Amino acid sequence: MKITIVGTGYVGLVTGTCLANSGNDVICLDVAADKIARLRQGQSPIYEPGLEELIQRNHKSGRLRFTTDKAEAYREATVIFICVGTPSDSHGYADLRYVLGAAVDVGQAIEAQPAREKEPPIVVVKSTVPVGTGAKVWAEIARHTAKPFRTASNPEFLKEGAAIADFTKPDRVVIGAQDEWTGNRLRELHEPFVRQGNPVYLMDIASAEMVKYSANAMLATKISFINEISRLCESFGADIDQVRRGMCADRRIGNQFLYPGLGYGGSCFPKDVLACVSMGKQSQTPTPLLAAVHEVNQNQREAFAAKILAHYQGKIRGCKLAVWGIAFKPGTDDVREAPSLSIMQRLLEAGAVIAAHDPVAHGTCRAVLGDKVSYHEDMYAPLAGAEGLIVCTDWDEFKHPDFPRMRGVMQQAVIFDGRNLYRPQAMEEYGFSYYSVGRKTVAV
Repeated sequence: MKITIVGTGYVGLVTGTCLANSGNDVICLDVAADKIARLRQGQSPIYEPGLEELIQRNHKSGRLRFTTDKAEAYREATVIFICVGTPSDSHGYADLRYVLGAAVDVGQAIEAQPAREKEPPIVVVKSTVPVGTGAKVWAEIARHTAKPFRTASNPEFLKEGAAIADFTKPDRVVIGAQDEWTGNRLRELHEPFVRQGNPVYLMDIASAEMVKYSANAMLATKISFINEISRLCESFGADIDQVRRGMCADRRIGNQFLYPGLGYGGSCFPKDVLACVSMGKQSQTPTPLLAAVHEVNQNQREAFAAKILAHYQGKIRGCKLAVWGIAFKPGTDDVREAPSLSIMQRLLEAGAVIAAHDPVAHGTCRAVLGDKVSYHEDMYAPLAGAEGLIVCTDWDEFKHPDFPRMRGVMQQAVIFDGRNLYRPQAMEEYGFSYYSVGRKTVAV
């Protein structure tokens, strides 16, 4: 098929590259000329394992092209995927200006072309959008053309750090279509990725839009739940690791997304939970559970920062603290809504000096915090003279560090472990004071 991808952000770039890799003719459209120039040189503007190699291979083959020219992008497209951003405002409402702006462009492009009666173009919203957006997109396109077209919803379920595998071997494919013909054409497009029998669910557009939000809201709820239990464990002297194992042995509960830590971050969970809350407000359908999920998540990072401040008893000004991990999760350079940023900003406000290391996220962090933080390529470099180490992201290289070396260069042997990477007993043996989440504190 001839496919146009509108937007070369995380979702658009992964989608376009994977569809090209399965044999389709794909052209990716973006208004950012510098980004398109980099992509034409085979450089990915985002960090995602395996993505840059696929971009280079498919661009070289001619199956994957990049442009800023809207006329070129829409000229022969049989399927158009809208993959633009839908950022939240201060009240959690999704900003649809980019989605509806793309719909205007699509409508004008369809009007400028000869009518395709046998196979009208299919316009698919892949961006995460509030329920009812599909109807708005259809109306916006129809406002600019009387020629035939079809609309659909195809929500993405990509995990940063594992997006290629998630797209090419999905748990399920969800397609919301306005008619059977559209649904079947999109099913055909996805067939190469579900040959192992994973399901393709065809449904109406509004239901497909709701699937994405409900899935992310459920996962966010599990994270906030285990974090709230971890705080109870700290208060009563229980161990969250043991509690978690005993609880998750129940097959009705399982163990996915039930790890205590600093809470969820990234571009999806925070935005999608708030979007569900805002949809509830708009429809006068209260969503107190999801409002609490968001509140618990924000409180978790604030409570951890308070734990760090309490250790220094108000004497943190000028204190050097090392941070391991900035990205909201391992496998990505994404720092959107990262717990590390909230914690570092709180400590900087209190007068601390921050020296940080992350395998890939220095650039994205610098775009937010600038030079308020010093960045170090070697994970041990920030520890020199540090009066504490804060672990914010569970990158593999942090899981088995050289503790004697660390103790030898740190001014104070203190670790604040926001990901429960280490055993309290081992920390005591190595001579570290150790704070974690939902477990006993080790004071040395």
